[in-house]
Amino acid sequence: MSNQRALRAIKLAHTVIWAFFVACIIAIPVYGWVGRYTVAGWLSVVVLFEALIVVFNSWRCPLTAIAARYTSDRRENFDIYLPLWLARYNKQIFGTIWLAGVVFTLYGYMTRTG
Repeated sequence: MSNQRALRAIKLAHTVIWAFFVACIIAIPVYGWVGRYTVAGWLSVVVLFEALIVVFNSWRCPLTAIAARYTSDRRENFDIYLPLWLARYNKQIFGTIWLAGVVFTLYGYMTRTG
C-alpha cells in the first residue's frame, strides 16, 4: 500500500471515529432532556474513556502518530478530514460541549420530580 493510500485510510478511519464521538457528545444533553439519564450517563462514560486515552497519549489521538508515519505534513488536520480551524480547536469546542451536556444532564437528574 502506498503512503498516500495508507494516509487516506487512516484519515477516513479517524474521521469516522471522530464523528462517532461527536454524535455521543451531542446526544448526551438530548437524552438528558428527555429523561433518559442512563443512556446519557453511558454516553458520558464512553466520551470520558476516549478523553482519557487522549490525555494519556500526550493530548493526541493515537491515530495521529500512525498517520505521521506516512507524511511529513504536520498541520492540525493532516490526520483527519476536518477543516483546519475545527481540527485546531476540536478539543476546546467539543470538550466544552461535552462538559455542558454532562452538567445539564446531571442538573436534570438531580432536580427531577417523580
